[in-house]
Amino acid sequence: MTKKKINAGIMLIFLILSVIVLFPILCLVIGALKPSSEIIRSGLNARIDLDIMGFFNFKSLFTSGTEYFIWFKNSFLLTIVQTLLSLFVSASVAYGFAMYEFKMKKLWFSCMLLIMMIPMEIIMLPLYKEMITFQLIDRFTGVLLPFIAAPIPIFFFYQFLKGISTAFLDAARVDGCTEIGIFVKIILPLMAPAFASMGIYQGMISWNNFLWPLIVLKSNSKMTLPIGLSTLMTPYGNNYDILLAGSVMAIIPVLILFLAFQKYFIAGMTAGGVKG
Repeated sequence: MTKKKINAGIMLIFLILSVIVLFPILCLVIGALKPSSEIIRSGLNARIDLDIMGFFNFKSLFTSGTEYFIWFKNSFLLTIVQTLLSLFVSASVAYGFAMYEFKMKKLWFSCMLLIMMIPMEIIMLPLYKEMITFQLIDRFTGVLLPFIAAPIPIFFFYQFLKGISTAFLDAARVDGCTEIGIFVKIILPLMAPAFASMGIYQGMISWNNFLWPLIVLKSNSKMTLPIGLSTLMTPYGNNYDILLAGSVMAIIPVLILFLAFQKYFIAGMTAGGVKG
């Protein structure tokens, strides 16, 4: 079998996988353009009927009294703040593990890896009790603080930093640069590709986060977009049209983010996966 045929086979496999992944999104978009009665009668499907399709669901989303803009704003602010804080804190922790030697370093690093293997459902109750103790229930800080130092970004940044030569650090120390200055002026700029890839990852995780904000936040005015959209579902299905329209709108920011930083995402994932 020639190399050309192998490449064609691989492309065919990826094409089939792409269709499988994109088909539910296509059904979602088409469903958002149909009236609620049609959605209840036929369910989500890819059948296009121009006679009954239109943008009336999106109009209703913004004019029917839903707090969609408030949910969107809350999710947007939480995503921005949590992503920036998580990137900086995780990069700082990874920098300490990668560039310094200290007592019980292997033990602490092993503990960090162990945390990666613990499901969220196991630590949810202790975290909730901790939020009650610190009086962070129904506060955005209660959503942000437990996940600022995330183990996956720490490990990713650690792998990336192990590929950076320590000669940069030694040269900076000879020039009289402080340890904080080395991190801020030298290391952070070198980590730009890793920040881009992890920024997309953390942004998507924060934007789509549902369970933890649902547990911590109680007020309607503090609901995030996933929680707010879930309140539109009723046993009678009379809000499915608005729910689908809101779901389509919720996809757009993440899609724009990924398309805008796609090349940086690929470069950062490649660099972070290679240990120097």
